[in-house]
Amino acid sequence: MAGPAIPTVETDGTHRWRTSARLREHVREIWAWRQGAGPPGTHQGVPGGHLTVVLCLDGDVEVLKAPDPARGPGRFVSSVAGLHDAPAVLATGPAQTGMQLELTWRGARALLGLPAGELAGDVVDLAVLLPGLDALLDRLHGTPTWPARFALLDAWLCDLLDTRERPSVPAPELARAWDRLMSTGGTARVEDLAADVGWSRRHLGARFRAETGLGTKTAARLIRFERALGLLRSPARPGLAEVAAVCGYADQPHLARDFRDLAGLTATEWLAERSL
Repeated sequence: MAGPAIPTVETDGTHRWRTSARLREHVREIWAWRQGAGPPGTHQGVPGGHLTVVLCLDGDVEVLKAPDPARGPGRFVSSVAGLHDAPAVLATGPAQTGMQLELTWRGARALLGLPAGELAGDVVDLAVLLPGLDALLDRLHGTPTWPARFALLDAWLCDLLDTRERPSVPAPELARAWDRLMSTGGTARVEDLAADVGWSRRHLGARFRAETGLGTKTAARLIRFERALGLLRSPARPGLAEVAAVCGYADQPHLARDFRDLAGLTATEWLAERSL
C-alpha cells in the first residue's frame, strides 16, 4: 500500500498533505499553516462538501458566529465544524499554528463515531468526541518538521479507524448518490440521482438530511461551490467567467450570488483575503 505523498507548499505558504490510501475515504487532505500576529479582524469560514477539523498547535480559534445562528460562539484549541450552508465568522489577530483536516461524512462516522448530521451548522470541541486528543496535540507540538507531523497524524488517524466504535453503516443508495454528486462536481440533477438509486426525491432528501445535515440540492450547491474555490486557489487561477462555466453555473452572476450567500463575501474580497 502506498504511503502518503510528500507535503506540498501552496502559494500562500500553507502546507498540504494528501492522506494515505487507508485514510483517504475519510480524510481527503490535511493542511497546515503558521500565521503571525496581526491587527484584530475577522475571517469567513466558507462552507463546502466536507466537515472541517482544526488542531491548533499554538494559539486557538475563536468562533464569533457559528454557521447556525442558534449556536453560540466559542474558543477552541481543537474543533470540528459540521456541514453548513452559511459562513462561520472567526476572529483573527493572534498568532496561530495549526493543522486542518477535510473530513468526509463517512469520516464523521468512522473517526468521530456519529453521523455528520448531528454536527450540522455547529462548531464543537473535538476533544469531547476524541479522548486522548490532548496527548496527540502534545506530540504534534513536539515534532520538529511538517512532514513528520503529517506522518504522525496520518498514522494516528489510521489507528483510530481500526479501534473506533462507530454507528451502523448508512444505506448504499445514499453513498452512491453522494459519490455521484462528487464525481459530477455537484452538477447531477436531483431527479437523476433519485432515479439512479431507486428512491423518490423526497426520500432521498430526507436521508441526505439525516446523514449529513444537508438536503440534496444544498449538498450539490456546496460541492459545486467548493470546486469553484479550488480552481480559484490553483496556481493557474482561471477568470471568474471561466470558473463559472467549468463548474456548471448558469453564468458569472450565478457564481457571484453563491459567493454572497455561502461565503458572505464577493469573489474579489475572498481572493484578497487569501492573498494577505
